[in-house]
Amino acid sequence: MRLLKISIALTSLTAVLGKTVTHNFTASWMDASPDGHSRRVIGINGQWPPPTIEVDKGDQLEVYLKNDLGDRNTSIHFHGMYQNGSNHMDGPVHVTQCSIAPEGTILYNFTVAQNGTYWYHSHAGAQYPDGFRAPIIVHDKQAYFNDQYDEERVITLSDWYHEEMAVISPKFRSMYNPTGAEPVPQNILFNDALNSSINIEANKTYLLRIINIGAFVSQYFWIEDHDLTVVEIDGVYVDPHPTNMLYLTSAQRYSVLLKTKNTTQNNFAIGTHMDKEMLDVHPKDLDYYQTNWLMYDSKAALPALDIKHTRFDNALDDFDLIPHDRRPLYAEPDHQIEVTVTMDNLADGVNYAFFNNITYTDPRVPTLYTVLSAGDLANNAQVYGTFTHPFVLNHLEVVEIVLNNGDTSSHPFHMHGHEFQVIKRTDAFEDDDPHFYDPENEDISLYPEFPMRRDTVNLNANGHLVLRFIADNPGVWLFHCHVEWHLEQGLALTLIEAPMVIQQTVDIPQNHYDVCESVGELYKGNAAGNVDDFLNLKGQNTQAAFLPDGFTLKGYIALFVSAIVAILGMMSVGLYGASDLKHTEAALVKRAGVYEENEDIDDEDIQDPSTSLLH
Repeated sequence: MRLLKISIALTSLTAVLGKTVTHNFTASWMDASPDGHSRRVIGINGQWPPPTIEVDKGDQLEVYLKNDLGDRNTSIHFHGMYQNGSNHMDGPVHVTQCSIAPEGTILYNFTVAQNGTYWYHSHAGAQYPDGFRAPIIVHDKQAYFNDQYDEERVITLSDWYHEEMAVISPKFRSMYNPTGAEPVPQNILFNDALNSSINIEANKTYLLRIINIGAFVSQYFWIEDHDLTVVEIDGVYVDPHPTNMLYLTSAQRYSVLLKTKNTTQNNFAIGTHMDKEMLDVHPKDLDYYQTNWLMYDSKAALPALDIKHTRFDNALDDFDLIPHDRRPLYAEPDHQIEVTVTMDNLADGVNYAFFNNITYTDPRVPTLYTVLSAGDLANNAQVYGTFTHPFVLNHLEVVEIVLNNGDTSSHPFHMHGHEFQVIKRTDAFEDDDPHFYDPENEDISLYPEFPMRRDTVNLNANGHLVLRFIADNPGVWLFHCHVEWHLEQGLALTLIEAPMVIQQTVDIPQNHYDVCESVGELYKGNAAGNVDDFLNLKGQNTQAAFLPDGFTLKGYIALFVSAIVAILGMMSVGLYGASDLKHTEAALVKRAGVYEENEDIDDEDIQDPSTSLLH
């Protein structure tokens, strides 16, 4: 408790020394066409892309968010902000707050006691891919590289969909998509545009802050004929590390130093390329890469990207980075959490994501509010429900999380409230050769002396990760895959850190309770909303039932396709006689996403979805 009081005192002192930065945000729908296709997006104050938030380390940040979306709830998560002492400002709905109803307003108010490159985004359903996301830059006069650059530039990378998430998500989480094939984006953007330029001058050094604010695909980033020197990842300063290519998963950030050339005669291509290995389907018309430019002279030619000779195996391995503060490997863990990632179908026919056979399901009461209303039972994980997958952590213990990947895809995992040490990461492995954590054969002598730290890390296909952190930030923190589709499928668990300390230090503002009242959500009780018996979970939200033993996905797909094709065939015969049945099965298979990767299904063999009986 003494350490906690010292931490709070230091945070308060920082707040006194900093200024207050206030933003009044109104989230509303507007039209935008970043790649030439017009669609509805979520803007802030009539502006899209939304504004960048800039503060200095030690500032107090106030963000008033009004929901003017009209047809849905919302929230803001300040990604990478540890929220030490302000857990209730973290933003994920049903975790630390209720959702903000249309016409509702909430105040987020916290001290920014850290430095580096971050971003903010909606944390209400699959909403931020509709455009509700933008950078947060925390300037630090004490950064060790502060005198090594002349100017800075912020670069955002993202994938982009032409339909709204409210249209795509139900199709994705549907019995019509039994394989769980993720929706393929129509484009990738650079600073929310195509064919962009970054204007620079010769013989200068720039700090580039690069953020992947996308929902799905990881991206490679490079500048032709230029080297990059990494100095920060996810808010953690690292020793200077040269590279010529970065690999950024969704939610990851890098700051790099770029030394420009001594002449302004030529411009240079900037390459961004999506990780094709993440796609189940490879549409013929999809551009996997985009070309932008480092602009020395606006009158000079804009060169094409030399994609043919680009080697993606040269991308930086972030595991090799060394934190500049030389924080040593944390001690042996007091608490180990081992979970295995799997993707599978439940009895409703929908494909879900699991940690140890649990797919995250929202509680009826935000988990933080359960902590505050559970009294002495707050230390009992049962009160938080079965399907929030809760783990109660003791204050200041060393926690180790072991992630086994039983899936054929990679997953970028993000922890709210903390950065963590990455002490082991295996390579990717083939489907028939998964490499799970084996404590009997674990060689801890191979763990790095000064492990890389960040808040979002990539778990390779069929491999495993070992992470460590110290439970020094009391709060309720979500740990989840930052592929938005996988979070929608339930790939998350909940860390309830030092619940008795939370009760002593967190004071929910009345405005946040008013938000709950306005939207009609509960803010007292256990995960089921029971205030009389916190150990009684009757009425809690639950995941769907499991399929019967022996009922495989392959069998399910075969049965599903056969049944639907048969039904559609009979309907078509009844409606049209026996005419023009050749399209039905191809359309169903393509829409269900069950054909093999790289298998060609010609568009002319697929009937117009608007006329399909499945539409």
